[in-house]
Amino acid sequence: MDLNKVQIIGRITQDIEVKQTPNGNSVTTIAVATNRSWTDGAGMKQEQAEFHNVVLWGKTAEIAGQYLAKGRRVYIEGRLQTRSWEAQDGSKRYKTEIVWENMIMLDGNPANSGDYTPPARDNSPSNPTPAVKRTTAKQEEEISIEDLPF
Repeated sequence: MDLNKVQIIGRITQDIEVKQTPNGNSVTTIAVATNRSWTDGAGMKQEQAEFHNVVLWGKTAEIAGQYLAKGRRVYIEGRLQTRSWEAQDGSKRYKTEIVWENMIMLDGNPANSGDYTPPARDNSPSNPTPAVKRTTAKQEEEISIEDLPF
């Protein structure tokens, strides 16, 4: 049995731009920085930042574009995927990304709006709370590399 699973908690390093594929699917790539610190053998504190590209599809890409911004903390769970393409100079290029399967926004309020309040919900008997179906990347339509707008 094989396992390809990634879990990271980090901060978004740039503002998010949601794009549309030619067939109308929403997609975005977010950059997430994770930091680690340790004390080396000489007793000096060391720090290192690692940067990860995460691809979000569908409704989750739209939600990320609406609620996430540079500096916000986020939990991402997904799988590693490496794609390749031929550059304009003819060389072969590779990029390894995390393809989203689950995302949790960890900060309480969006960074750009200190007065954010979630929309009011009408839970009256005539308007019951709708069921929210959580989709995963596996449930999204399969997307080929050629569909990526970037």
